[in-house]
Amino acid sequence: MPAYETKAWLDAYSSWTDAELDYGTTTLLDVYDNNLAKNPGKPATWFFGKSLTYAELDEQVRRAAAGLRAFGVRPGDRVALAMPNCPQHVIAFYAVLKLGAAVAEHNPLYTAHELRKPFQNHEARVAIVWDKTAATFEKLRGETELETIVSVNLIDAMPRVKQWGLRLPIPKIREAREQLHAPAPNTVPFDALLSDAIGGSGEELSSEKSVTPKTPAVILYTSGTTGAPKGAVLSHGNLFANIHQGVAWVEGLGKREERLLAALPFFHAYGMTMAMTLSFYVGGEMVIVPVPKTPLILDALKQREPTWFSGVPLLFEKTLAAVDEDQKASLKSVLSAFCGAATMPPEMVARWEEHTSGMFVEGYGLTETAPILIGTPMNDKRRPGYIGVPFPDTEIRIANPENPEETMPDGEEGEILAKGPQVFSGYLNNPEATEKAFHDGWFRTGDIGVMDEGGFVKLVARLKEVIITGGFNVYPAEVEAAMRDHRDVEAVSVLGLERKDGSEDVVACVVLRDGAVLDPEGLKEHARKHLTRYKVPRRFYHFEELPQNMMGKVNRREVQEKLEEMIEKDQDAGSR
Repeated sequence: MPAYETKAWLDAYSSWTDAELDYGTTTLLDVYDNNLAKNPGKPATWFFGKSLTYAELDEQVRRAAAGLRAFGVRPGDRVALAMPNCPQHVIAFYAVLKLGAAVAEHNPLYTAHELRKPFQNHEARVAIVWDKTAATFEKLRGETELETIVSVNLIDAMPRVKQWGLRLPIPKIREAREQLHAPAPNTVPFDALLSDAIGGSGEELSSEKSVTPKTPAVILYTSGTTGAPKGAVLSHGNLFANIHQGVAWVEGLGKREERLLAALPFFHAYGMTMAMTLSFYVGGEMVIVPVPKTPLILDALKQREPTWFSGVPLLFEKTLAAVDEDQKASLKSVLSAFCGAATMPPEMVARWEEHTSGMFVEGYGLTETAPILIGTPMNDKRRPGYIGVPFPDTEIRIANPENPEETMPDGEEGEILAKGPQVFSGYLNNPEATEKAFHDGWFRTGDIGVMDEGGFVKLVARLKEVIITGGFNVYPAEVEAAMRDHRDVEAVSVLGLERKDGSEDVVACVVLRDGAVLDPEGLKEHARKHLTRYKVPRRFYHFEELPQNMMGKVNRREVQEKLEEMIEKDQDAGSR
């Protein structure tokens, strides 16, 4: 019998991990309230040296919830959040949930063009955004349901000493201040949202009683091969299930004092689960880093000595290199590390474990699965090159992509299908996309993998044409649409070129109009007007024509092959 039918992967489970877990009727509000009752005096957040206890955080959550209620937010509504990682992001997230509403998370650096369709989809009337990007959201008024913009100043969450220091009239300090904050006219300051003048203290406010595990908690936008944004609705039950599974997977998690490094963005499913929801479940401290930059991570390592470190391969690689150079920095406090988005090279795993005090875990999942489906077992049964085995209560099946009813034999490639309590139930207001995402109750990941006889899964390729760069998804069709608007571009195909760390660079293969000359910097400048920086192609390659199939559609695989041949020839020529 194939491994899928026998659940052969259970033999690889660690002794402390049960195959089946009890999820009860627990919601994220239950997690929040239970932790507050148990750990009011424990540190909840740390940000550039300033700490808040869970009781202090709760006071601000209640005030924010009362302010949002005064602005008309009710159970079932959606509130948009678009901020870097900061305490205000955590406060806003739980304030929205406390009212029985759902959080619609967005990358704060997206353009108005990128945000327009998601906002038209979720119809949020209130958005809480970083003041540096408030002008972008101002453009959405009138075209969407957005009415009220609350602006967040990151400097307000820092210690007083840093706030005073950032006021000094020194050019370098002025530059640092301008990177963190900008005036945001026509918005409600976050401090005002928390004031008595708008909603009061919120002391009498309790968690919305109508919330159940099926209640929508978070909406995260993802896209398929068309590049059209789809709002994946994650319920309270989906999000609780994944942190409950994670605690069962990692030995000691939840039974010790935890300091969780929160460097991955909260607006991403991975960063949200690995810090913002998990920390409340284990009563840990979130060591918040606004962006995953090496100097900020080194500072956090030195000042707070995190025990939990989640990241993507490039982040681990850069951190290791920086720690090797900085004698005052150490990773010995790290008891557990979790890596997602791409496979970590085995030699890098070994180096990480030499520097830390625990085991390195790799995981696999998607936005729609809250996000983790598969993890490497934390024992001597893990296998290099494999992404691991299914989490508790999670079923994984390798199916024929052309006929999902057919399960492929062990060792043969097919599409990865999944079932589990962490798997979402559909896309917001998009029944057609929801129907395509499932087959007979199985979620179609769009990824190609292999399952061996022991139930271990290896990721082979992506059926969906998605580029993963630095842990973020880039959808070629979206980038191509932006590039086609350039006057010199006749046709374009956007691809991912693999880097040594397993991530990819976004590159564009372009056919130019008659008389045009390839101008990479001009093309980049054009792309930046429509796209977030990580989506902008790093390199441009000139093609006389792009291979097409019989239907006239560009054949990406052939374009990729021709590009690789082109690069190889250039390298050979350069080595002569």
